[in-house]
Amino acid sequence: MPSIAAYEFVEFVETAVFLKDEPVFALADGTVRMPAGGERTVEAHSGGLLAARPDPWNGRLLTGGEDGRVVAVTPDGKASELATIGRKWVDRVAAGPNGVVGFASGRTAYVRLSDGTVKEFPQERTVEDIAFAPKGIRLATARYNGASLYFAGTDSAPVQLEWKGAHIAVMFSPDGRFLVTSMQENALHGWRLDDGQHMRMAGYPAKVKSWSWSAKGRYLATAGAPVAVLWPFAGKTGPMGKAPLELGLRGDTMVTCVACHPAEDMLAVGYADGMILAVRFADQKEALLRRGGTGAIQTMAWDREGRRLAFGSEMGEAGVIDIAG
Repeated sequence: MPSIAAYEFVEFVETAVFLKDEPVFALADGTVRMPAGGERTVEAHSGGLLAARPDPWNGRLLTGGEDGRVVAVTPDGKASELATIGRKWVDRVAAGPNGVVGFASGRTAYVRLSDGTVKEFPQERTVEDIAFAPKGIRLATARYNGASLYFAGTDSAPVQLEWKGAHIAVMFSPDGRFLVTSMQENALHGWRLDDGQHMRMAGYPAKVKSWSWSAKGRYLATAGAPVAVLWPFAGKTGPMGKAPLELGLRGDTMVTCVACHPAEDMLAVGYADGMILAVRFADQKEALLRRGGTGAIQTMAWDREGRRLAFGSEMGEAGVIDIAG
């Protein structure tokens, strides 16, 4: 049976990650908690924390907050300011290759290059999300009516990818061939980047607020339904004309968070009632990892070995599940 080291925080858990194999939790109150071996608290932001994402290239956590700062938190608990934009809120952050960091506020996306130079990319509408391609310094922004692509190291004009509606999150596929957005209207949209071919993935009863690529990038797992919906991306055309996998059905309980295992075709599925299951792709075999709690699962992350799963909920519940017991 899996074992759980449980933690209780008083704030919404924005992001759970592992830094050097230790669990780290970024909270909405502006703190980053490192509870293993005696809790350490890092004061990342005065006021609230609005965004937190891991930087896998540099083994750190990037955060943005109401104080207009972008901060990097390292495994030793040190917080370093990478950029500041004064009184504006930083509500999106993203890590890129070669030490590049992206962030967004209002109608402007920013890229901090490896030499510390900060470039601005103003837009006509609010920047809803940002992401970097896995290679090179190519930045994507999600916006109203589509997405924009920039080569951040140059001054070339952006590539505009249009699709009507509000696009609220954006992500590249691990091989860089596809760009996918989550939309306000309970759907995903995608583009094949070599020719701009559209991909529409609809049918969700709720917004897709959590997604995760499988170990080899063959599937994109998503929340937003009473099951985890996994779209196949292995072929040249992506998911078009193919039925998605559906895993972890529990009546009408909504899936609120998904996290693919780093090595195996297995998925951690978090639900609105706090339950967490592990489900294998091949035979849909399920294993109960957590029975439930008082809040919906907001965030989950596997360690590098794929043995431990960190999680956090909207009500401040958090923990680390050792699937080997």
